Amino acid sequence: MRNKHWRIESPLTSAADIELQDYPLIIRQVLFNRGYATKESAGHYMRAEPTSDTSPWRLIGMRETVDRVQDALLHNEPIVVYGDYDVDGVTATALLVQTLRTLGGDAHEYIPNRFDEGYGINNEALKTLYDNGIRLIISVDCGIRSPGEAAYAHELGLDLIITDHHQPAQDLPEAFAIINPKQPGDLYPDKELAGVGVAYKLAEALLETLQSDFDKSQLLDLVALGTVADLAPLTGENRSLVRQGLKCIQTTKRQGLFSLANVADMNITTTSATNIGFVLGPRLNAAGRLESALASFELLITQDIMRAGQLALQLDKNNRDRQALTRQIQEQAEAIVMAEDPNADLLFAVHPDFNTGVVGLAASRLSEIFYRPAIVGQNSDETTRCSCRSIPEFHITQALDQCADLLVRHGGHAAAAGFTVTNDNLPELKNRLKIIAKKELEGKELRQTLTADGEIRLVDLKPELLKFLSALQPTGYGNPDAVFVSRGVKIKTSRTVGAEGKHLKLTVNDGNITFDAIGFRLGHLQPELPVEKKMDLMYTFETNEFNGRTYLQLNLKDVKKSGTPD
Repeated sequence: MRNKHWRIESPLTSAADIELQDYPLIIRQVLFNRGYATKESAGHYMRAEPTSDTSPWRLIGMRETVDRVQDALLHNEPIVVYGDYDVDGVTATALLVQTLRTLGGDAHEYIPNRFDEGYGINNEALKTLYDNGIRLIISVDCGIRSPGEAAYAHELGLDLIITDHHQPAQDLPEAFAIINPKQPGDLYPDKELAGVGVAYKLAEALLETLQSDFDKSQLLDLVALGTVADLAPLTGENRSLVRQGLKCIQTTKRQGLFSLANVADMNITTTSATNIGFVLGPRLNAAGRLESALASFELLITQDIMRAGQLALQLDKNNRDRQALTRQIQEQAEAIVMAEDPNADLLFAVHPDFNTGVVGLAASRLSEIFYRPAIVGQNSDETTRCSCRSIPEFHITQALDQCADLLVRHGGHAAAAGFTVTNDNLPELKNRLKIIAKKELEGKELRQTLTADGEIRLVDLKPELLKFLSALQPTGYGNPDAVFVSRGVKIKTSRTVGAEGKHLKLTVNDGNITFDAIGFRLGHLQPELPVEKKMDLMYTFETNEFNGRTYLQLNLKDVKKSGTPD
């Protein structure tokens, strides 16, 4: 049962306690834990206000891009927005196409097929677009690691503008212009924008330059969807944009979103970042994972009620198919890992029958189960395409950078990446990555650490606390929910719920008050939780709506026998 390490944050300082005295004690601790120790900084955080100048004109390449687009608009020149097939890329494509069309532009989308073309810009697509009369292409959420393709675009006579948020390689592509806050010398204060966030900054600049009366806040639903689904940190400007975007979704005029929430049985008027992460995001992603992401793009653009309904049903079915396929591949990948070496520092599972659309999800599950960096991929005749997921102790993209001489292409972040390698180089790549992992992870206790903001008694979980906890929203990657620990709590009832008993359902009491508690994917702990036993709980405090009734509950992160060391 004990395979996780608990860590309780250090108590807040007396100086912070005085500065934050307008908040309840536990909220003061939560704010302090997130780095907000003054009244001013806490106020900015609770209101989700950026603390620096976020003018789009601070981004390198913005002026050249706006001038080129303005010229295209003036001469009715067709513009292609070239996006990626994940939610970030699809929302960025929809956002920029909608903006350009609002400004009177002849804008078109191009989203490559994952299976036929792979990730990013490809030469065949560039040639096809050129032959069809296109001379201006704007990439979104891709392109920063496509120097060869940028050179080919220039050779053809295409003006390629790259907007991206991924980490650039040492040499930037020679494009007409590049907008990426991570490029060397860029002074834009927030480096963590998602691809759709960078596209939104371009839309801001275009709307300002052309003095459009279009309300740019109508685009923030797309920003929220892409930012949350791409696991961009919900801090700084991202948090501000997502908070506004959630309000936009809750009152959406986008027929496709309304239909998608409907088929998912989700109340769109109370949409949260969690809903995006677990309900809307997976369905929007499912089309690109199994077929073509163009269905998701069309869903976000269409205002036709019938078409929106059809597309929503299609995406919902895609998502169910994706779930089944992921379970199948995950089981196969797990079997490969167990047969090779389940204690390896880096897990590697490739197979010709694996679907490249879901290998990333399988890698994520492997990393979660074994708490190791994991790579899952599919072999074709000449190459192998893989997705990687990692743990905080191992920066997977930096590891791939050390193997760049073996790779056809690669890119990603600290926790997730992808690459293509020739089959001839695959054994050497696998060997080299395992050596790097062994060197970096040797001597470290590899066990998932669960962090809590502080200890609290169940009796102190008052409904008014939820008002302050709601001000922490949106929570997610980079801005976690407030997590608490309560000690010596008695289990009053214990059972499993959900498909195959995956989830844990408890009633708990501390001698003063009783709460319901739900533990998603903790059903395996149920046999070790007999009634009347005293346990320590780690959880978030929330409301739950069921059958028209709203009640308070604990959302469990972990449970352990009282007295067991953290």
